Amino acid sequence: MISLATTTRTVLRGRKLPRSLIGGGLILVISLVMAIWPTLFAPYDPNLFDYNALLAPPSWDHPFGTDSFGRDVLSRVIHAYTIDMQIAIFATVGPFVIGTLVGAFIGYVGGFWEALFGRLVDATVTFPFLVLVIAIVSVLGPGLGNMYVAVGIVGWVFYARLVASEIKVQKRLDYADAGRVMGYTPMRIVFRHLLPNAITPAIVYWMTDMALAILLGSSLGYLGLGAQPPAAEWGVQIADGKNFMNTAWWISVFPGVAIVLTGLGFSLAGDGVAELLRVRR
Repeated sequence: MISLATTTRTVLRGRKLPRSLIGGGLILVISLVMAIWPTLFAPYDPNLFDYNALLAPPSWDHPFGTDSFGRDVLSRVIHAYTIDMQIAIFATVGPFVIGTLVGAFIGYVGGFWEALFGRLVDATVTFPFLVLVIAIVSVLGPGLGNMYVAVGIVGWVFYARLVASEIKVQKRLDYADAGRVMGYTPMRIVFRHLLPNAITPAIVYWMTDMALAILLGSSLGYLGLGAQPPAAEWGVQIADGKNFMNTAWWISVFPGVAIVLTGLGFSLAGDGVAELLRVRR
């Protein structure tokens, strides 16, 4: 079996980076730069009111127009990268780590724990993910912190299911048997040998999940359960412009375009990572 690290080194040595990874990576690099240094690109303060330019259409002074408070939409879209990229990372890192650890344990031990986990998976997938998150956030209260908690409570199950199924396959192979014969501890077998060969699907899913996290964060922001006004966040901006679609479409359209482009970046990068880390037997 070729390990994930070996496959990565082989591909990189040949300089055969997938085009989707290059394209998606470029979009994500630009997004991260704007998220870290938004003031370098935003022409105005995102919360600066200009009552002389209420609902102004796109122009040289305001390329994306202004909203109902006279705030520059371009500046708010750029500053929103900070919050939405934070959502993409913080909402997925916890489920990824917890799900990977739990999945490795379940896949290796099996038995009662696998049966119990199966019932938990059945109970989780019965309800739509967004509905579960909205229900939990409604109980905990609106805000990004509670959104991260809600996503963590539900999201780790999907990572655990992926890793557990891969670990079950890997532990039946000869190299796993050799490790047991040589007296390696179960922890060493799992984390030193099995998990590096089983984690690739979880990494690929993580890339896609970050795009979904941005959509989720924007949806909750639109519903008033995520980022709270006057924060510059794409979902909040779309909600601000929902009553002006016929007269000031730019308030909602440009944040929507930013969501699509950023999600496209994560999706392309995920496809590229899948191709890059695909284990060839």
